Amino acid sequence: MNRDKELHPTSVTSEPASPTNSTGKEKMDIASELNSPSSHSHDIGNAMTFSSFERGIKTMLSIRKSKNLNKEKEKESTGTLRGIRLSFKFSKSYEQDKPTICNGMEEIGEKIELEPTKGKPLSVMEINELIQKRQLLEAFESIKYLEDEVIAERDADKYKDNPQEFARKSKDVDLLYNSITSTIQSIVVGTLEHPTVEETMLASLVTLIANEEAAHPDASYTAGPGSDLLGIPRKWREEWREAINESARRRVVSVPMASKEEDSSWLDLHLGFLRKHLSKDLLKVKFAVKKCYPEDYRVCDIYVEAFHKAIASHLQDLSQRPLEFNELYALLDWVANTYLSELLMGHPDLKPEVKTENLSLLLTPADWDKLKNDYIISVKGKIKSYFGNILKLEITEKWEQEVQPEVEENLYNSSLSFDIQTIIAEHMKASKAISRSLEMKTLELCLAELHEFIARFGEEFMEWNSSRDSPIFASYFAAYINSFHDLVSGLQTIFKVNTEELQSVLAALTKNFRNFFFNKLRTKTQPLFKKILTKDWILATEKPDLLASAVSQFSEHLQHMKEPVGQELLCDIHKYVVREYIMQVIKPRWKIKGEMRQQVSKRMNQEAKILNNMLIDQGSTSDWLLPAIHHIANIVGEKKKDKIKEYVMELCQDYPDIRKEHILAVLGLRGLGRAKRLAIIRQGYHLQESSGGGASNTLFDEIDAPSVISCF
Repeated sequence: MNRDKELHPTSVTSEPASPTNSTGKEKMDIASELNSPSSHSHDIGNAMTFSSFERGIKTMLSIRKSKNLNKEKEKESTGTLRGIRLSFKFSKSYEQDKPTICNGMEEIGEKIELEPTKGKPLSVMEINELIQKRQLLEAFESIKYLEDEVIAERDADKYKDNPQEFARKSKDVDLLYNSITSTIQSIVVGTLEHPTVEETMLASLVTLIANEEAAHPDASYTAGPGSDLLGIPRKWREEWREAINESARRRVVSVPMASKEEDSSWLDLHLGFLRKHLSKDLLKVKFAVKKCYPEDYRVCDIYVEAFHKAIASHLQDLSQRPLEFNELYALLDWVANTYLSELLMGHPDLKPEVKTENLSLLLTPADWDKLKNDYIISVKGKIKSYFGNILKLEITEKWEQEVQPEVEENLYNSSLSFDIQTIIAEHMKASKAISRSLEMKTLELCLAELHEFIARFGEEFMEWNSSRDSPIFASYFAAYINSFHDLVSGLQTIFKVNTEELQSVLAALTKNFRNFFFNKLRTKTQPLFKKILTKDWILATEKPDLLASAVSQFSEHLQHMKEPVGQELLCDIHKYVVREYIMQVIKPRWKIKGEMRQQVSKRMNQEAKILNNMLIDQGSTSDWLLPAIHHIANIVGEKKKDKIKEYVMELCQDYPDIRKEHILAVLGLRGLGRAKRLAIIRQGYHLQESSGGGASNTLFDEIDAPSVISCF
């Protein structure tokens, strides 16, 4: 639309008269009092204000009154404006757009009779009165008559000696045409603003446009610089189309929109209103407006294009605002899903007139990418916040309260895996509804945040327990390992994620947990191991189950862990107990003599049986460890030297990683002298001279053998 033109139906504007050689001597020219539409840039609908129009009319009246004071009355037919001041009342409604006398305004001069006398054309003011009453066909006929008359007089050189008169008359014609243009724009813009469509008015508008096109057939002709505007095509069909664009723009920006302070869901509500209003307008165009125009007007196409452009501009403005997570998603979802769906442009009642496949992108690729990137940044903050809240809940509701984890199907259970997978699934589902690429980016950032969270979670858990030595540590250790392994499995099967990096993070966490776990186990059991083979231990009358009880405080929790992790840890505990036990037994202390050997052997066998049975029952599969302590107990308690050789042979066969130093230490405990010990060693058991036997199951390879045997 030519934005230099005014839209309001009550406006009459003017343009500067064409320069002539004799205009400089005039003290005041009518054209200088009226703002030229080409000298200002206005949006459609921002009509010349009432005051500027009134000033223009008053000036024209005063000048013309002085010039024509002594002229005959019939010369008014040449275009002189009568002494009258028009007043208009502006209103939003269609009917109130018609001119009325505003409060406080008085008429100047007598009321104009609009019906011309026979053979006498209407004056400029009479024509303008027709325009204000929207009698546009009659007004156009009179303007065209006046235009033709001025053109004929110009061509006859009538104004050769009076160029000012020609400028005045041509300006009158242009002002009247501009006034009709503004009225056309007002009618079109108001079409959707009123409950009903003025079919007669629109039909008259179509006829008017056709008459103008017939009157000015050379649509390519434009006035050159300095020339008058007589006879140029007014291109009202283009003005009609631009008015539809302005109508769509106004309709879009008028949709209710609360501020963020008024309602946190302001954007979601606004987009909902936008959908409803736009759908209503398009249905009105199809069923009420379209029938008022010929097919070649392509009314539905023009309106759809106009609304599409208006919405695109509106959404572009919205996307530049500092939007939060929910607002960004609402905007993305509206563009990606709502706009072209059956809720709006794809509505069944709009077919086949509205062809969504012909619509351009609602947002430019740059704006769309910016919106998605802003959303991803916002999602990252949300995920970090969600994970942080999970950790806070674990601390406040479980650790600090020392609440034991739930047991489901004999396994310790934690909600961590479920909570994390739910958060990831919800955000991926939402992102997938926008685009596949956004879904993948969301998954990537979720995994990145998850890696950081797991490491931070482990640090917090161990730091918290270090300060309290909580009795729930072992059970939650098992529960969390279970949950994290469920998480890996879920990410692999449900989300089809490559979890190699995550498994590395979990492996490091499990190792830290395991080390922490075994440190606590050592702290609890080392005092009991140190009592082995002391006089108090040998002479004790209580049942030999104190060590087993201490170990059980830790190992019993591992039977509630998922395989294979729980079983592996139980096997590690089993090996730790047997290894630590043997290390205490072969320490150089004394030679056990006489009946004391049978007491030591019996107690060792009892404790070995209790420890082994307990760990096997809990799930340890390390049955290869079972005979180790029994072999040593048998060697210690055996009286016959040949039988001792058999036990030594069995020990070497079951544990090929045993070294000569270990055998010497065991035989020394039995009380054999150096010579007898060396004699047994020379039997040829192919004992290792050093560590590193390379067997898959190693026990003695991890036991430091004493180098000196002391006799007590």
